[in-house]
Amino acid sequence: MAGYPEKESVKNNSNIISGVMYFYIHFVTEVLCFYTLYTYTGTRSEVWLFFLAYDMLAFVPQALIGRFSDRFPKLPLGAAGLIFLAAALLLFQARAGTYLPLTVLCLGNCMVHVNGAEVTLRTSGGKLAGSAIFVSGGSFGVVTGRLMGSAGMPDGILFVLALTALPLTLLAQRYILNDARPQTEQCRDFRYIKGGAAKGAVIALAVVIVAVRGYMGYGIPTSWNKTLVQLVMLFSFMGTGKALGGILADRFGFRRTAMVSTALAAPLLMFGDNIMAISLIGVMLFSMTMAITLGLIVSAIPKTPGLAFGWTTIGLFMGTAPAFFFRLRTTAANCVMIAALSILCLAIMWLIIRKDPENE
Repeated sequence: MAGYPEKESVKNNSNIISGVMYFYIHFVTEVLCFYTLYTYTGTRSEVWLFFLAYDMLAFVPQALIGRFSDRFPKLPLGAAGLIFLAAALLLFQARAGTYLPLTVLCLGNCMVHVNGAEVTLRTSGGKLAGSAIFVSGGSFGVVTGRLMGSAGMPDGILFVLALTALPLTLLAQRYILNDARPQTEQCRDFRYIKGGAAKGAVIALAVVIVAVRGYMGYGIPTSWNKTLVQLVMLFSFMGTGKALGGILADRFGFRRTAMVSTALAAPLLMFGDNIMAISLIGVMLFSMTMAITLGLIVSAIPKTPGLAFGWTTIGLFMGTAPAFFFRLRTTAANCVMIAALSILCLAIMWLIIRKDPENE
């Protein structure tokens, strides 16, 4: 197309393969993080502050690390991240304070996330499925890590998991190492925003949608969620929705998937507080916006996919942080909030997403 060969990996679904590998790597990463958090935080009164600090240190720096990775995309940040995670666990075991091991843990988390984004976006050929599959692994890892930490599983299991994921990070990195395309052209096929749309405005508006998704994940009422089985189902539907967002956008169209999933999710989230099945479907549908927002930001800044992914994690922190301080207490207030935020997201999507090509 422009003087360099079409990548065989793109032709041969390397995006899906790398997405599946990074699904497992991401799963292991979140198991390590949340096992550590739930094992070493105990029952101290300030435990909520510990989790707030974790969210800030694990989400916000990803933009800076992503920009660094954009400059040096062939560095094995995924492998380095797993080593940092294992080191953090050792520091917690050694009782080396609280915030030093927490910082090391969060830096490892950031490195793995950014590397997963770099690998799956740069090998995507403009498709979203691989990145969506990669990100979805986190939801399954979070709930697994929580359960393992609460159950008092031995730390050795975590080191074994890290060892199983380490070679996969190096294998996934091969897709970037073997890519013959110029680095600045690898994400050129992300074209999901309307022509003429200001890049800064697209990023800001997409971050708003991410923040809404983050708040919904923490703040929506789920009074039915009382048992371990129900907790596992909640996170499983959340993770499934994240994967489906990319898969369905590739299959049925980006704009169509974004608008339909958000519109259908709103009433289910509004009235699913006491009905598990309705709530779970609503959570799954709204989680599909993950792939949508990532696709929008990469379309605006295709030469820096690591930074693009970092913007989504900043939005995630912006959405989750308020839930640590307040939540709406009445059903009516929650319904109004969900309706208003859903309408806001739909308006943003209508404004900036280009129409799907007729052949999608």
